[in-house]
Amino acid sequence: MAAKKETYTEAMKRLEEIVNRIESNELDIDRLGENLREAQKLIKYCRDKLYKADAEIKKMLEPEGAEESKA
Repeated sequence: MAAKKETYTEAMKRLEEIVNRIESNELDIDRLGENLREAQKLIKYCRDKLYKADAEIKKMLEPEGAEESKA
Protein backbone atom coordinates (compact mmCIF):
# COMPACT_ATOMS: atom_id res chain seq x y z
CA MET A 1 0.00 0.00 0.00
CA ALA A 2 2.79 2.46 0.71
CA ALA A 3 2.86 3.94 -2.77
CA LYS A 4 5.66 6.34 -3.56
CA LYS A 5 3.17 9.17 -4.07
CA GLU A 6 1.80 8.66 -0.58
CA THR A 7 3.04 11.25 1.90
CA TYR A 8 4.71 10.42 5.18
CA THR A 9 1.71 11.89 7.01
CA GLU A 10 -0.74 9.72 5.08
CA ALA A 11 1.33 6.63 5.70
CA MET A 12 1.56 7.38 9.43
CA LYS A 13 -2.17 7.97 9.64
CA ARG A 14 -2.88 4.62 7.95
CA LEU A 15 -0.38 2.89 10.24
CA GLU A 16 -2.10 4.39 13.29
CA GLU A 17 -5.46 3.15 11.99
CA ILE A 18 -4.09 -0.38 11.63
CA VAL A 19 -2.55 -0.33 15.11
CA ASN A 20 -5.79 0.91 16.65
CA ARG A 21 -7.78 -1.83 14.92
CA ILE A 22 -5.32 -4.48 16.10
CA GLU A 23 -5.31 -3.17 19.67
CA SER A 24 -9.11 -3.07 19.81
CA ASN A 25 -9.39 -6.62 18.43
CA GLU A 26 -11.49 -5.46 15.47
CA LEU A 27 -9.76 -7.77 13.01
CA ASP A 28 -10.45 -11.42 12.43
CA ILE A 29 -7.49 -13.72 11.85
CA ASP A 30 -7.69 -13.45 8.05
CA ARG A 31 -7.62 -9.65 8.04
CA LEU A 32 -5.01 -9.54 10.78
CA GLY A 33 -2.32 -11.07 8.58
CA GLU A 34 -3.18 -8.76 5.70
CA ASN A 35 -3.06 -5.71 7.96
CA LEU A 36 0.24 -6.77 9.52
CA ARG A 37 1.82 -7.08 6.06
CA GLU A 38 0.52 -3.62 5.14
CA ALA A 39 1.85 -2.23 8.43
CA GLN A 40 5.31 -3.68 7.70
CA LYS A 41 5.36 -1.94 4.32
CA LEU A 42 4.21 1.34 5.86
CA ILE A 43 6.87 1.14 8.58
CA LYS A 44 9.59 0.57 5.98
CA TYR A 45 8.30 3.45 3.86
CA CYS A 46 8.20 5.84 6.84
CA ARG A 47 11.61 4.73 8.11
CA ASP A 48 13.13 5.29 4.66
CA LYS A 49 11.58 8.76 4.47
CA LEU A 50 12.96 9.65 7.90
CA TYR A 51 16.46 8.40 7.05
CA LYS A 52 16.44 10.38 3.82
CA ALA A 53 15.25 13.55 5.57
CA ASP A 54 17.88 13.08 8.29
CA ALA A 55 20.65 12.73 5.70
CA GLU A 56 19.48 15.83 3.85
CA ILE A 57 19.36 17.87 7.07
CA LYS A 58 22.84 16.72 8.12
CA LYS A 59 24.16 17.66 4.69
CA MET A 60 22.62 21.12 4.94
CA LEU A 61 24.08 21.66 8.41
CA GLU A 62 27.63 20.69 7.44
CA PRO A 63 29.98 23.65 7.42
CA GLU A 64 30.93 24.84 3.96
CA GLY A 65 34.06 23.16 2.68
CA ALA A 66 33.61 20.13 4.95
CA GLU A 67 32.91 17.95 1.93
CA GLU A 68 36.11 19.07 0.23
CA SER A 69 38.28 18.29 3.26
CA LYS A 70 36.91 14.71 3.39
CA ALA A 71 38.27 13.91 -0.09
